[in-house]
Amino acid sequence: MIRLSVNVNKVATLRNARGGDRPSVRRAAEIAIGAGCHGITVHPRPDERHIRRADVLELAGWLPVELNIEGYPAEPWLALAEEVRPAQATLVPDPPDVLTSNAGWRFARVDRAWLREVVARLRAAGCRVSLFLDPDPAEVAGAVEAGADRIELYTEAYARAFPTSRRDEVFARYRATAESARAAGLGINAGHDLDLENLPHLAAHLPGLAEVSIGHALISDALERGLAATVRAYLAALAPAPGA
Repeated sequence: MIRLSVNVNKVATLRNARGGDRPSVRRAAEIAIGAGCHGITVHPRPDERHIRRADVLELAGWLPVELNIEGYPAEPWLALAEEVRPAQATLVPDPPDVLTSNAGWRFARVDRAWLREVVARLRAAGCRVSLFLDPDPAEVAGAVEAGADRIELYTEAYARAFPTSRRDEVFARYRATAESARAAGLGINAGHDLDLENLPHLAAHLPGLAEVSIGHALISDALERGLAATVRAYLAALAPAPGA
């Protein structure tokens, strides 16, 4: 079974646009969980333009499913993760002002000793650690060296190629990276620009896929379908087709 973690950042974005507490991040999480999702994802950023520290603390205090906290592991983010001890910490190499995650870790450009220390701190806090990765088998060794438990494949390139003749060519890089990760003993997550159109193919053909984290498309679809119905539709998209 491939697990679905619902990213509620966009709910917080809408709330923050007006102030107050509507729509409620907690209530959105409750609805998503009631519809069957396996986890909730948040990505707190330094400017708190969507998810706030207070949201993370509130969710961590009651969630009956896994909490996945994404972010760049600067000291304030690390301290928050150590405080709430999420089931999973997903590390992304985002600069503070980036609009959304747009690249995986490039291990040749990072201080590897620092990253190993970060991963060790999070694992000591009881977190499963996932590193955001481009579809490049050559980067898998860096994730292993850092001590990660999983990688999260950055799926924007797949999503862009999906409706084109280049789908299979691009997807081959994802398959190769997943196979390399599995051979190295790493779990495999995926996220970014996944939707009801491209998700079934990914779920059916990416080896070892354990979890997807989806926010923007899912919340957008929920404006038309309703949140509970949308979560159920995404869960169905992850399920193998009859006879497959």
